Amino acid sequence: MLKILTTKPSKDYELIDSGDGEKLERFGQYILRRPDPQALWKKNLDEKLWKQADASFSRESDNAKWKIKEGTAKEWQIAMGDLNFIIKPTAFKHTGLFPEQEPNWSWIKEKISTRLRSEAPTGTVKVLNLFGYTGGATLAALSAGAEVVHVDGSKSAITWARENATASKLADKKVRWIEDDARKFVQRELKRGNKYDAIIMDPPAFGHGAKNEVWKIEEDFIGLLDMCQDILSENPLFVLVNGYSAGYSASAYKNSLLSLVEKFGGEIENGELSIEEAKTGRLLPAGIFARWFR
Repeated sequence: MLKILTTKPSKDYELIDSGDGEKLERFGQYILRRPDPQALWKKNLDEKLWKQADASFSRESDNAKWKIKEGTAKEWQIAMGDLNFIIKPTAFKHTGLFPEQEPNWSWIKEKISTRLRSEAPTGTVKVLNLFGYTGGATLAALSAGAEVVHVDGSKSAITWARENATASKLADKKVRWIEDDARKFVQRELKRGNKYDAIIMDPPAFGHGAKNEVWKIEEDFIGLLDMCQDILSENPLFVLVNGYSAGYSASAYKNSLLSLVEKFGGEIENGELSIEEAKTGRLLPAGIFARWFR
């Protein structure tokens, strides 16, 4: 049965309104207006309120850019739960934070904390975060006491993730920041015989590795998942796969994890990620997930 995980409004983040292919969000003290193709309905708020946004992202023919009002900071810090993030509007409309992942971060922390309590005082949980971007899942795992290897092909993304770790007072935890192609890194881990208790990945539809290796999800995802299964420990905790723009359904991701049930037992949950509008309660779809766990 499909689940819907929902990020609700909080002190530093809220979805103010959405519709007509756009969303209006508050990140801390600033309000941002961005395109969102999932907002296939009418806006609730008047256009004059939307125009009051501190920063607006627009696409005009081949020109995509932010229009930022004078006095708006180039970057600023916000909190989500007990984690802190540096917000920076980027050329690809993103801000460095995907708020819809907050329920997954809570789930990650709960799973790791429960395992460590059951194995105290000698237990450890080793986590591999592939396509780790700016580190939300990495921070969640570190805050729960795990050891994390964070892999991303972008040097700037890893720098940003480290800044988030510092902002969250987690920089001194057991974490390795690896700039590498996800497939090549996992291949080397197989040869080295390294094992992980949990694996997280958020594979893009298309991308490039650290040395410009081409990633295509339709060609590379299954092979990567097979290798990941081979580097799981004898007593694995979970595998979490997220999707945003690849065009697949949550059922497809669930099916890709069925072999883990055959090998280790456990169960699979899958469904949609969503963000709740602050005043209306309307849900904005924001991706899919599937997660195997025991």
